[in-house]
Order: sequence, then structure tokens, then C-alpha cells
Amino acid sequence: MSEPQRAMKSGLRVVRTVSALREVVDAWRAEGGGVALVPTMGALHRGHLALVTHARERARHVVASLFVNPAQFGPSEDFARYPRDEAADAAQLKAASCDLLYAPEIAEIYPPGFSVTVDPGPLALPLDGRFRPGHFKGVATVVAKLLLQARPDLACFGEKDYQQLQIIRALTRDLDIPVEIEGVPIVREPDGLALSSRNVYLSPAERAVAPGLNRALAEAVNRVRAGADPRDAERDAAASLIAAGFSKVDYIEFCDAASLAPLARLGRPARILGAAWLGATRLIDNLAA
Repeated sequence: MSEPQRAMKSGLRVVRTVSALREVVDAWRAEGGGVALVPTMGALHRGHLALVTHARERARHVVASLFVNPAQFGPSEDFARYPRDEAADAAQLKAASCDLLYAPEIAEIYPPGFSVTVDPGPLALPLDGRFRPGHFKGVATVVAKLLLQARPDLACFGEKDYQQLQIIRALTRDLDIPVEIEGVPIVREPDGLALSSRNVYLSPAERAVAPGLNRALAEAVNRVRAGADPRDAERDAAASLIAAGFSKVDYIEFCDAASLAPLARLGRPARILGAAWLGATRLIDNLAA
């Protein structure tokens, strides 16, 4: 489908180059009003649309990016099969009152000779950093580029990827990127499962088990608030997931909400984060503790 056909079908303007993106954003700034960016990898669901809604409440103009970033996928991960449907994504963005879709090709983000990457620092070492080496370097690099390309006043990210959110906050602070980073609460199914583009991989039997991750985290929080040792609660939560049908638990950990350092007890803002596998699908979730 050609560019004009895509735009006509969705009713949403689509740009694919940095120069075209900046031309639109510069025109918006001349009109007045803030600009918000919602970075996505497509396969949009209600969680992404909540980001667009939040952005619309905070800024006059909203641009969403759609880029499946190869640099954040490991060699054994699902880059090739990651769900892609740009036309459906564009239609959803239009319905959510997004103004512009920035959907660059890989060569626009990583042109020939590209060599400079962003080290995400110590926040990238624990939790997912232990199990997905290089992932957060790919995230930090592409987010830095998107922020510098779009030059928004604010950018919205979901709290489901809580470690990523904290890394991006540190990235913009430490590199003096003039943008406000806003976290938006997790959107869930009625049974508690956090919305994720990868939920489509779950079989019906796995989908029935999947909400157990949220329940295990909630039970661990309740136990620790009642006086249990966090390590005991983490260990029991992991065991309950295996008993429920999860195939593997990467981690369940109570952490400081800002630094992500492990917590021996509650008493300051905290988060419990978990990652577990159902067959070939890896689920993550987190709760305030």
C-alpha cells in the first residue's frame, strides 16, 4: 500500500523521515501549544491508547511513533514475529485523536555507518537487565533518538515497563534532554492481566493462567505489608506461579521505586516487579508496594 493510500485509509497523516517530522512539529510550534510524543512499537491496544489520551490532555498536539526497534531484541527473541499491522494501528490512533504518526524505516533510525549508542547505566543492570542483556541499551538509544528527532515538550510511557520508565527518566535528566517524562498507569483486563502486545501469543489455556502473575504480586505485597519478610514473599510468589502452570519465573523482587535497589523492608516508596514465562511467552508486571 502506498503512502497516500495508507493515509487515506486511516485518516491519519503519516511521516517517515526526520525532516518531515520536524517540519510538522515546527509548524505546530508556530501555531502555539505543547507537543507530546507517544513512542510505540505498534500492535496497539488499549494501554497504548491510554497513553495517547493522557498526551491529548496534556498537550495541544500529539505525535505517536511506530518503530519495531531491532536493537532491543536479543538474538533468540521475537523480532521477526513481533505483530505488525500499521494500517490497524493508524486507524486506532486516529480514533484516539492522535495528530500524526511517525513511522520511520530502520535505515532512518540506524543509517549506514551508525555507531554511537547510549549506555543506560546502573538502572539497567538488575531485573530485566539480568535476563535480557543489551535490551536497555537498545531502548535507551532509540528513545534518545526519538526524543531528539521529535523534540516534544513531554513524552508518555506506560508503567507496565516500569524499569524502562525509570531508565528513560534518568536518561533525559543526565543527558539534559529538555522533555518531561510522564508515566501512565497500567491498563488491565478485567481479570487483572496487564495489557501487552505479546498477549496475542498466549494459547487459550495459557491466557487462563496468565492473570496469576498479577495475583501473585498482589499477594506478596499484602504479605509484606502485614509484616512478612520480602525475600520469603518473593520466594513463595514464584513457587505459586510454577504451581499455577507458569513454566519459569525470571524474577519477583521488591525494589526501591526510584533506584530499583532491592528492599529488605518497606518504609519508603517501593515497587514489586515480576517476569515469568508461559510457554514461549514472557509476561512482566509490577505493582506499587
